[in-house]
Amino acid sequence: MKKHLIILAGAAMLFGMTSCKQVSKSGAKSSSNNGTYSQSMPSVDMVAEGEPQEAEVTAAPNVPAPVGDRGPKKWIVNLETTETQAEIADGKMYTFWTFNHTVPGSFIRVRVGDEVTLNLKNAENSVLPHNIDLHAVTGPGGGAAVTTSAPGQTTSFTFKALNPGLYVYHCAAPPVPMHIGNGMYGLILVEPEGGLPKVDREYYVMQGDFYTKVSATNPNLLEFDNDKAVAEQPDYVLFNGKKGSLLGNNMIEANVGETVRIFVGNGGPNLTSSFHVIGEIFDNVYLEGGSTISHNIQTTMIPAGGAAIVEFKCEVPGEFVLVDHSLSRAFNKGAIGKLVVRGDKNHTVFQENK
Repeated sequence: MKKHLIILAGAAMLFGMTSCKQVSKSGAKSSSNNGTYSQSMPSVDMVAEGEPQEAEVTAAPNVPAPVGDRGPKKWIVNLETTETQAEIADGKMYTFWTFNHTVPGSFIRVRVGDEVTLNLKNAENSVLPHNIDLHAVTGPGGGAAVTTSAPGQTTSFTFKALNPGLYVYHCAAPPVPMHIGNGMYGLILVEPEGGLPKVDREYYVMQGDFYTKVSATNPNLLEFDNDKAVAEQPDYVLFNGKKGSLLGNNMIEANVGETVRIFVGNGGPNLTSSFHVIGEIFDNVYLEGGSTISHNIQTTMIPAGGAAIVEFKCEVPGEFVLVDHSLSRAFNKGAIGKLVVRGDKNHTVFQENK
């Protein structure tokens, strides 16, 4: 039988981004733990203590260490927006726009009551202004109204993490669909007071749809196609910004008996994701990244600009395929990855008959 993890109460937020210390850890290891969830909201009067510290952040598929049972603190997050060329699929290059050089942008992890100063620098060689809208922020434009940065400029604002959940952030500079369609999105997790229940592995996966055409100035380079975006006809639907980003040597890993938590986001800009792991059932799904937890879920819908947290225990070894279950996107446009689970077979759960 699978054990259902139940989330702890509260609301929280800890944050980090790439210009800050970018760490590369495979899934965080810890023991399983059960808790009880409460609908009560945190007090906005919680005071963050101490001098501001630079937040530790990670690039996908890795996440920073859990918040744990600590009080609110003050953090500094330094982000840089860049326009850079990188491989999108099968040796094809694309001009991505990024937060801290990666698609998706760095994973930010905070807890409720944390005070965050976010510094946004736009690289000097950028062509356009960029900004950031964090769905976890209560304030004008989620921060976008005060962070529009011209090339070479740095802007800053401070916010308090009020609500628990897993939230999308993205560039909201016009034209917004173009900025997001070029890869300018990421996730920020606000943990509840006391932290999330412990699991053995945590991973960061974010889906995006990409609309491309051959550059008029470089036949070996793809760039954003606005007509395809308006028609919502993507050439690629990808996990973590690249075809094969979670295949081969890049597969995420776990062992039999471990519980896996995946923070799943959908940058869009247009498509809804039907996230599914073939051969697994989600013990817990934090619906739309919020406080409601559903159990025994096969596929969870994640809207553009939304997120979900899924948890499941690995009962048997093998390769388990992550897909958008709108399956043409998986098998024809790239929204596919794998989790490899290692360990002893469990014939009481799964057995091949010969």
